[in-house]
Amino acid sequence: MNLRPDSTSSLVSPRINTHQLAADAPLKLGIMASGSGSNFEAVAQAIADGQLNAQIQVLIYNNPSAKVASKAADRGVEAVLLNHRAYKSRESFDQEIVNTLQEYDVDWLILAGWMRVVTSVLIDAFPQRIINIHPSLLPSFKGIHAVEQALDAGVKITGCTVHLVCLEVDSGPILMQAAVPILPDDTAETLHARIQVQEHRILPQAIALAATRQGEILRGVGV
Repeated sequence: MNLRPDSTSSLVSPRINTHQLAADAPLKLGIMASGSGSNFEAVAQAIADGQLNAQIQVLIYNNPSAKVASKAADRGVEAVLLNHRAYKSRESFDQEIVNTLQEYDVDWLILAGWMRVVTSVLIDAFPQRIINIHPSLLPSFKGIHAVEQALDAGVKITGCTVHLVCLEVDSGPILMQAAVPILPDDTAETLHARIQVQEHRILPQAIALAATRQGEILRGVGV
């Protein structure tokens, strides 16, 4: 495998033909984000470019100062602020999220930089339909500060993972991964920037892959 920093031809697994990942109807996505919204932007751009047959029904964000809200406005996507600090428990917060997603007729939920642990309330409402992206090659370096964990461990390769969400943090079935080499002079900032390039590349593909696989299972075709 060629892991030169400028190489993208062999970093992603599984390798898929994106032209074969066509849903019968546009996927109805809800996106949840807490920060700058770069992965939201990647999904929205993939839709605009015709690379992902989907529409973003709503963005939910929990940080009033999150820049993702302005990105949603630029794209004409409805943005709803649900500040977790206003709720007494994680479960009551997640129930309000579920209510909002159902109001906007969401089928698939994408956690695109959502910095909150979700509960069974949310997972049970969208079984096998919640997708998360994490900045490491899971199962290595789960949880927060994954980039710093990789640097501290001295590993030579890290990357990012798109996976289905389960109750255990960063432990659901893996959909797609992309490897990123760690360079001798890397800092957390430089490494994270290169990982983000791959995040933006694989997240739209993984969404399409997950929907295609589920559709095949429902039709009895198999994976």
